[in-house]
Amino acid sequence: MIREVHVKSILNRHKRRDPWFLDDYSINPYYGCSFGCIYCYTRGSKYGASGPVSIKVNAVDVLRRQLELRARKGQYGIIAISTSTEPYQVFEMEYGITRQILEVVEEYRFPVHIITKSNMVLKDMDVLRKIDERAILPEDLSGRPGRGAIITFSISTLDADVYRRLEPGAPSPVERLRAMEELSREGFLTGLAIIPALVGISDDEDSLREMMRKARDHGAHYVFVGALTLFGSGPHDSKTLFMKFVEENYPHLYPLYRKMYRSFQPGLKYRRSLEDMWKSLAAEYGLKTSILE
Repeated sequence: MIREVHVKSILNRHKRRDPWFLDDYSINPYYGCSFGCIYCYTRGSKYGASGPVSIKVNAVDVLRRQLELRARKGQYGIIAISTSTEPYQVFEMEYGITRQILEVVEEYRFPVHIITKSNMVLKDMDVLRKIDERAILPEDLSGRPGRGAIITFSISTLDADVYRRLEPGAPSPVERLRAMEELSREGFLTGLAIIPALVGISDDEDSLREMMRKARDHGAHYVFVGALTLFGSGPHDSKTLFMKFVEENYPHLYPLYRKMYRSFQPGLKYRRSLEDMWKSLAAEYGLKTSILE
């Protein structure tokens, strides 16, 4: 079930640039998501969207006004598409909101960072190529990364059974990796975000090593690894859903999760250990841990 909505604003200006994804702005063409990932941070967090997926049908007209103002003031910056929903969910084939947004972005020469779990991004390669060639980067990023279009694919596991349970509406990790390889082969700056790495399921050295190898073999320039965050206590919130998933499928891990997720994220010691393993393995496989490297 979907509904159409009209919005007053579509371009979100961030207080500071994200250190990993480099976005100064973000655009979310939809409210909600058809992929249904049970660990999604929007479930139970302040960014959550209740109800059916909503299509922002006037997004293009609103964006044109907002980008015209920003361009006139010289306020160029990288726009992330998307940060709280999937830009290439199933409704994109009918509505084409993401593609229309990219065409306006290209018109006003803003750089973009596509963050996706879908191979559907390949259909917009022609627009992304124009953005990559014509975008005006903010002055402090003019030499690094020196590109107008960045595409990051997200995975949490390579295990087919696990991903089907956790990401029921998303294309398979294999399809995502193949799309990344094609974009890399076409000269785009691409990378892999292993976010979230799942405690006891896909955060061990062997699992991360295999994902790093796949990233390298499929043309990734960089790789990120981030810990799982779980929010909320309602029946449809990520913490409730994921804890139920662990209890039913990994009962031996359930006590560990209860201990580690008293808050919305694991403790600092675990996060530092995960970061150390990420950077060590990335170096081993010749992958960068920053887009700016």
